[in-house]
Amino acid sequence: MSDILTITLNPAVDISTAIDRIVDTHKLRCDAAQRDPGGGGINVARVLHRLGSECIALFLQGGGNGRTLVNLLASEGLHTRCVEIAGETRENFNVMETSTRREYRFVLPGPSVSAQEWDACLDTVRAHIGSARFLVLSGSLPPGAPIDGYAQLARAAIAVRPNIRIVLDASGASLAAALDCGIIDIVKPSLNELRELTGLALNDVAAQVEAARALISEGKARSVAVTLAVEGALLATLDETWFMPALKTEIRSAIGAGDSFLAGMIWALDHGAVASEALAYAAATAAATMKQPGTRLCDARDVVSAYAAGERPVAVHEVLRHVHPSCAGG
Repeated sequence: MSDILTITLNPAVDISTAIDRIVDTHKLRCDAAQRDPGGGGINVARVLHRLGSECIALFLQGGGNGRTLVNLLASEGLHTRCVEIAGETRENFNVMETSTRREYRFVLPGPSVSAQEWDACLDTVRAHIGSARFLVLSGSLPPGAPIDGYAQLARAAIAVRPNIRIVLDASGASLAAALDCGIIDIVKPSLNELRELTGLALNDVAAQVEAARALISEGKARSVAVTLAVEGALLATLDETWFMPALKTEIRSAIGAGDSFLAGMIWALDHGAVASEALAYAAATAAATMKQPGTRLCDARDVVSAYAAGERPVAVHEVLRHVHPSCAGG
């Protein structure tokens, strides 16, 4: 049995390469391609596996790309469960322009999912929830999947295992629909996703904290982790809110950093960490992934080093006191 089950509804084979400069019209002679498994829940599972967790990655797969994805995950030793679909698993393409260090990411929509395939997905989740303590719902929805797909999966899991902790990393309408079901334990929006969800500018820490805490007070989630890119991250719970500055690290690629952040947080919480420790470990895991090129994700040894050397979260009221003295009591 597994401690953690991740679900990826729109996985991909991620292809990464590099070239000195991207220009239009001309043929561009790229470096040799690197192929890695991709998709939100799959990336979370890959990192959790490297950190030593018992984890199963459940995903939809079809066609030759789907078989490639299964083989890539098997080569990493990750336990998987697949729901076969008629459509071809997508590929995504990432190009590093070495002269500028700019990264270009080309993301395809993925195969369409039929109603019968969606029902099979729900049945597979019910059958494999087992004794898992966490269910991770992460990534985009494929065409044909219901907008409330993550809400349906969350309710299906809770019906079988009422005490399971549901972790959500989604965007747009699927994020809003899942939060409306009121059973999400942890949600991890980026700042842009939180802006889209709330319709607010959220241009300072006070506004970001208020938006995160509103999701908790409205019963949409019990904890809210907001990734703030180069500014760091926030974690709000029912009782406390923490700010974590971004760790200083060599950045070779930002791909998978958010997924790694979530994996580090789940790993820490599953090992009994308090909120502030889990946030610090999440930041360390994201930093370790950014040291890797393309879509390779973190090395566990780099996670340990980043956590040992990194800063620690500070209570948000201390941040607000420094930035806005009038908010000292907030």
